Amino acid sequence: MSADDDLPRLLAAVANGDGAALRSVYERQSVRLFGVANAILRDRDVAADAVQDAFVKISRRAAQFDPARGSAEAWLAGIVRHAALDIIRARGRETPTDDPTLGDEAVAPEAEERLAASAEGRRLRDCLAALEPKNREGIILAFVHGLSHPQVAARLDLPLGTVKSWIRRGLLALRECLA
Repeated sequence: MSADDDLPRLLAAVANGDGAALRSVYERQSVRLFGVANAILRDRDVAADAVQDAFVKISRRAAQFDPARGSAEAWLAGIVRHAALDIIRARGRETPTDDPTLGDEAVAPEAEERLAASAEGRRLRDCLAALEPKNREGIILAFVHGLSHPQVAARLDLPLGTVKSWIRRGLLALRECLA
């Protein structure tokens, strides 16, 4: 049994207002979730803000977690992903700067590298490699690069419904492969 097998129990305790349970979820998952946010945002400070916002949402929405619908890890990552996308949307409304050098320096995603090196990361890579290319590309654009479904559709020059179907089928195949 892994250390995170009791995440559903901890989330149930968080739903009942248990601050120690929330702290435990944070201690166990914050590094991985920071890697998710940082992969989308490519800014360590902003990624930290996204994780903080996500944990506020987690504390408020823990009762919505349903283990029958998926893993606790995926549920937590989804909340962080949405928090990061909210920040990107807000940035889209910001006034751009005239400084052409801003954003040129890549951020080293240490947490993401540690995950990729782990056994779970290898399993995920193997399962992604087994997907049809169209499904894999849609999933990577949506979940790694943080694009919304309409943005993925525009990038691939395909109808939105087609892209949604490809991503859904790919996620179902991933779930089966990782089970």
